Amino acid sequence: MNIIRKLLFPVIPIYFMVTWLRNKLYDLGIKKSKSYKLPIICVGNLSAGGTGKTPMIEYLIRLLKDDFKVATLSRGYKRKTEGFQLANITATADTIGDEPFQFYTKFKDSILVAVDADRQHGIEILQNEKPDVILLDDAYQHRKVSAGFNVLLSTYANPFFKDIVLPTGNLREPRGGSKRADVIIVTKCPKGLNSSEKSNIVKRISPETHQHVFFSTIDYAKSVIAAGKTEYIENLAPFTLVTGIANAKPLLNYLNEKNLKFEHLNFKDHYNFTLNDIENLAQKEVIVTTEKDYMRLKQYDSLKEKLFYLPIAVNIDDADKLNTLIKAFVKH
Repeated sequence: MNIIRKLLFPVIPIYFMVTWLRNKLYDLGIKKSKSYKLPIICVGNLSAGGTGKTPMIEYLIRLLKDDFKVATLSRGYKRKTEGFQLANITATADTIGDEPFQFYTKFKDSILVAVDADRQHGIEILQNEKPDVILLDDAYQHRKVSAGFNVLLSTYANPFFKDIVLPTGNLREPRGGSKRADVIIVTKCPKGLNSSEKSNIVKRISPETHQHVFFSTIDYAKSVIAAGKTEYIENLAPFTLVTGIANAKPLLNYLNEKNLKFEHLNFKDHYNFTLNDIENLAQKEVIVTTEKDYMRLKQYDSLKEKLFYLPIAVNIDDADKLNTLIKAFVKH
């Protein structure tokens, strides 16, 4: 795959110009974006996946749900339904997608969870439910909607300012797209990142005067969770780690630092497990997976007694400042 991407290097100028021109047409108002009086917060990235959008959406849900009626709107990637879907007790990963199903499973008594590939259409229907704020998941390039507040995520290991556009690089659009953000969060930072390195990263980002830059780390839970029970992960080793996410490296680093014994079965992001996959997994004694993958695997009876997931949370430096910015926008 890496060889193919390198061979496609000559395509980069074409991809760059197409995406640059598209954005310029929106910036000039030739292509139309729709604005809304309802507060809309967009969480997205320039890179193709793996920046931590799902835990960031959950961070915002926790921040806002006690004071506001919150709705999330996602595309519902790889779901088996069409059009607008509002999650209810019949929802599954197949009907609304794994990440929205994760939101619904964790916060169904507190928020609305909807999916629609057409974000304008989804917002119009959601407004009938009278939310106070809509969180747009992975919609940074969805320029048909002009969100009032944009949160751009970029990983510490592969920041957008060191990357190039697809197909050789990972950027969905040129680096200049970062200027649309109100907040830029450098995600998955190592613990104890010093102020000098942070300053250097901010310098490389070169934020506009209205932009705020934050740094975040991943906090892994001490216990893994299964249906109706929790267990310290150390007590499960050796186990089989199953991942179907864009970048499993931070999780692997965490488990290796704890000197845990495990085998790793790595699948593509949003992978749809086949019956043959499930039969093979059913032969394993203990399975640890991500929360997103758990949403797709928990439906199989053959895995229920051996399947655990490891929760994660986002820890943001200067979180009070970020929280104040977010709440001020929702209240305005």
